[in-house]
Amino acid sequence: MARGRIRSKLRLSNLYTFGCLRPSTVEGQDSQPIQGPGFSRTVFCNQPHMHKKKPLRYRSNYVSTTRYNLITFFPKSLYEQFHRAANLYFLVAAILSVFPLSPFNKWSMIAPLVFVVGLSMCKEALEDWRRFMQDVKINARKTCVHKSDGVFRYRKWKKIRVGDIVKVEKDEFFPADLLLLSSSYEDGICYVETMNLDGETNLKVKRSLEVSLPLDDDESFKNFMATIRCEDPNPNLYTFVGNLEYERQTFPLDPNQILLRDSKLRNTTYVYGVVVFTGHDTKVMQNSTKSPSKRSRIERTMDYIIYTLLVLLILISCISSSGFAWETEFHMPKMWYLRPDAPMDLTNPASPIYAGVVHLITALLLYGYLIPISLYVSIEVVKVWQASFINQDLHMYDDDSGVPAQARTSNLNEELGQVHTILSDKTGTLTCNQMDFLKCSIAGTSYGVRSSEVEVAAAKQMAVDLEEHGEISSTPQSQTKVYGTWDSSRTNEIEMESSTNQGGDNIYYNSRAPIKGFGFEDIRLMNGNWLRESQPNDILQFFRILAICHTAIPELNEDTGKYTYEAESPDEASFLAAAREFGFEFFKRTQSSVFIRERVSSSGQIIEREYKVLNLLEFTSKRKRMSVIVRDEEGQILLLCKGADSIIFERLAKNGKTYLGPTTRHLTEYGEAGLRTLALGYRKLDEDEYSAWNSEFLKAKTSIGSDRDELLETGSDMIEKELILIGATAVEDKLQKGVPQCIDKLAQAGLKLWVLTGDKMETAINIGFACSLLRQGMRQICITSINSEGGSQDSKRVVKENILNQLTKAVQMVKLEKDPHAAFALIIDGKTLTYALEDDMKFQFLALAVDCASVICCRVSPKQKALVVRLVKEGTGKTTLAIGDGANDVGMIQEADIGVGISGVEGMQAVMASDFSIAQFRFLERLLVVHGHWCYKRIAQMICYFFYKNIAFGLTLFYFEAFTGFSGQSVYNDYYLLLFNVVLTSLPVIALGVFEQDVSSEICLQFPALYKQGTKNLFFDWSRILGWMCNGVYSSLVIFFLNIGIIYSQAFREGGQTADMDAVGTTMFTCIIWAVNVQIALTMSHFTWIQHVLIWGSIAPIYWMATLLVTVAAVLPYVAHIAFQRFLNPLDHHIIQEIKYYKRDVEDARLWTRERTKAREKTKIGFTARVDAKIRHLRSKLNKKQSNLSHFSAQDAMSPRSL
Repeated sequence: MARGRIRSKLRLSNLYTFGCLRPSTVEGQDSQPIQGPGFSRTVFCNQPHMHKKKPLRYRSNYVSTTRYNLITFFPKSLYEQFHRAANLYFLVAAILSVFPLSPFNKWSMIAPLVFVVGLSMCKEALEDWRRFMQDVKINARKTCVHKSDGVFRYRKWKKIRVGDIVKVEKDEFFPADLLLLSSSYEDGICYVETMNLDGETNLKVKRSLEVSLPLDDDESFKNFMATIRCEDPNPNLYTFVGNLEYERQTFPLDPNQILLRDSKLRNTTYVYGVVVFTGHDTKVMQNSTKSPSKRSRIERTMDYIIYTLLVLLILISCISSSGFAWETEFHMPKMWYLRPDAPMDLTNPASPIYAGVVHLITALLLYGYLIPISLYVSIEVVKVWQASFINQDLHMYDDDSGVPAQARTSNLNEELGQVHTILSDKTGTLTCNQMDFLKCSIAGTSYGVRSSEVEVAAAKQMAVDLEEHGEISSTPQSQTKVYGTWDSSRTNEIEMESSTNQGGDNIYYNSRAPIKGFGFEDIRLMNGNWLRESQPNDILQFFRILAICHTAIPELNEDTGKYTYEAESPDEASFLAAAREFGFEFFKRTQSSVFIRERVSSSGQIIEREYKVLNLLEFTSKRKRMSVIVRDEEGQILLLCKGADSIIFERLAKNGKTYLGPTTRHLTEYGEAGLRTLALGYRKLDEDEYSAWNSEFLKAKTSIGSDRDELLETGSDMIEKELILIGATAVEDKLQKGVPQCIDKLAQAGLKLWVLTGDKMETAINIGFACSLLRQGMRQICITSINSEGGSQDSKRVVKENILNQLTKAVQMVKLEKDPHAAFALIIDGKTLTYALEDDMKFQFLALAVDCASVICCRVSPKQKALVVRLVKEGTGKTTLAIGDGANDVGMIQEADIGVGISGVEGMQAVMASDFSIAQFRFLERLLVVHGHWCYKRIAQMICYFFYKNIAFGLTLFYFEAFTGFSGQSVYNDYYLLLFNVVLTSLPVIALGVFEQDVSSEICLQFPALYKQGTKNLFFDWSRILGWMCNGVYSSLVIFFLNIGIIYSQAFREGGQTADMDAVGTTMFTCIIWAVNVQIALTMSHFTWIQHVLIWGSIAPIYWMATLLVTVAAVLPYVAHIAFQRFLNPLDHHIIQEIKYYKRDVEDARLWTRERTKAREKTKIGFTARVDAKIRHLRSKLNKKQSNLSHFSAQDAMSPRSL
């Protein structure tokens, strides 16, 4: 706690120029009365009991993400069930079966319907119960709330009320939207992490009003009373309008005083706040949408198939009723055994039309077996099993967190195999928020021998290519280490050395424990060796910029004795870690100074130096740079600056460009290696110059008005010029494990990836390079909006016309590009996206985005993420998948066809709203390429087979009825009818849906292009569906007419009698069972003992010869089809199956490697595309070098000396 008390004395607001400083004169002067529509909320602080009655009765803090509750479950769930066409049909059939016209027992229709609907409803209830339990966990969190008399007690989140005074401690989430009253810092500053809201990892600075600063302990709230009048609940994260009425004065409020629910308190011991919005009124919940009911494309297509079968059912029922009317009028008088002399109503030849109409009802019930009632329940069972396999997949289990994959709903399993576009969050999804300082360029020399992931992959691929062409020899005993040092001293080549030839330098790095944020390896700068370099003064200045130019706060780790840093961004923390390891340790900050321990002599002696901070011009997305003005112990005033290279280079002095050429080259090489870069510069200031500038800057700093920010920016530009370039840094953004490889596999599988992030544009671009969504040579299309004065309609029209013009030019540029290797990346910010998503422009934006290899949307709000997902989903008509880990991703997760939540460390909001959850982004590869591929093919083949067997079975009933004069008589026993769908054919089809594998999981991952079978819908398009239906019609014809032809006129019993209806029905039924089960056996590619038991155990061993003949004839077309396809037009998985079956991959490894290489898709994004581009670049350099060597050797051969 001592450390907390020391830190609390800092008035950190003095550090910030743009972010949080506001002149105190504004308070009490600029407040405006809050009134009118949208500004009716009144909050009585520390008086929550005042909000118990209307109109001040606000929502509770209870949050629910469930789809149902106790009241709505039955009506909503029943609606969902009978929204399905087949269930609706069987509901009508079950009602009609109660009447005497039914050819079956009523319970044979009612019992299956109750079972199917009941089982589906139980599954829905179970899945929603899991959501409810996660809601309970969130609502049961506790925080400190003021009860009375200055006493704070812990209370559950769900019991927090508007007006409560809440005390939130370090690293806790805010339970509601709060107005910040005070903090552990003297000036009311606090640091907030909003990654759950906008995806940004850098900390935001919030500040309280000056008037509430005395409220700094529990006792001070004993008699505290105030009133807040503010805006009504709305989804705008970055705006807030309100007034605080306190001590008979009114003070204006802005977003700087608002702490939003689900953001986290960081670097601050505690804060006090008053609850303004609770529960579903909070801004994060206003940005979320209701949990939708999602159905897969296959299920929606299945409804159309049901409609087709219903049309067929009605058609043959009409034929049957017409036939019965004909028989009644013309043949009934001749049927003496039906007593035509005393006819019943249904057999009266005098009223054939009435007889036909009544018979239509009987026919509709009789031919109902064309509609597979067990289809839905079988699919439900299969999907539950598939979901359990996903949950139990150890390859998607994260050892670090102990979190497995989870299918939170099983309705969308097959949809995983048809994804076309993935829309991903960045922070916490692709990245793990860790930066490593890897390389640097100082005074024109590049330092750092450790290779980035991109360099290592490119070198390995080059080595494999050279080895295949016999250009180098490989030694199995030696392990190759790849150095990616792209400086002039190593001739710009990849240097591959055997580990046995490495010098003693690497012993230091191999034995060194990993250091967070520091992955640098180069003995030239370590342990004071930089003093022996050619430009030690420039290196000294470089290290000092790293150690001084920041806003971080040091904290001593008592276990290690080293300082760690609470920084606004991971980049800044990695720079300070690097400075510490180089011998320049930042260890203390006071109100006006920073203190550095410098090791600047070869003896290792440490000197403590103080640098007085005069001004700090912090980083903003517009400025793209940060500067600090300090006075050293000698009295010299220095401006130290770091920022984007394009910004720094344009501010260099004429004598400050000494190292511009080599630094630019190094920055290009670092970019090719996938590293994030910043340029560093400095400037010495005269006392008079600084004093004159500072006086003008202070005027701008304390000004009141809308042009304050513009004045500050102008003042900064006046001093941030005439810089001297000293070097550049290269930081590797630590992606989550396996992210580049996962993106590469997904790209090879034909999937497109969009990144939607609340982060700033340059950060998102760097992440794009790190995960290979962007690469060197890819043409970036940046769509931005111009700044318009005011908010008039004319200014908005100008902005829209400018954006539309940019989109039109970009579309033309993409279409006119003729280079097959050319790749485009679209980058757009949230402000521009607001216009691009409007109705008159969104489809042009989408057309451009679809033609680009990758799309990155920056600075987007949660609502915009959902709108982008909706545009892609509705505009392309393809399956979309959204993946994220924070509350800001809930909207897009719910909007997408499939929502995947990352169960990370930043809350469970995304997981609770998702359909599937995984612990790491890399598991998405297996979820889609393996489970998605399997589930799609299983469900598609299963449904097609279901319709096949029911058509084959149902049409035999029609043929027999026609054969018997449309009598309405069934050829099968009622028990056969009941057992056909429930027992004899259901278990084999469930085995197909649960266990079928066309190829193994390893093959799926090795050949990701197999996934395209799902995106192209090869196994469930209408040609495939109609083919199965025609196969069913053929089988029904063969089964009926062969059986009738064989058995009808033959003596069947010892006495010479022919077969009766039971014998014919039993034989025919056995043939059907044989035919459909052999058909499903032919459909399967993967057999276990379970499939054998379920398939062959479902066949009754009766009348072997007849049934065998019928079976062979029934399945003959399908056998011919698959034989023709495998021999003449094989699919990808057919080839792979044959190679694996004959073990050619084991006997001829080169063949297997060659097939894998051929199957590798040529993509424009992903790690493979990036490596290929790097290889093309390196090959051109090698070819150029070889041509130069040949030229020199030819000249040498012609020289007089050689002659």
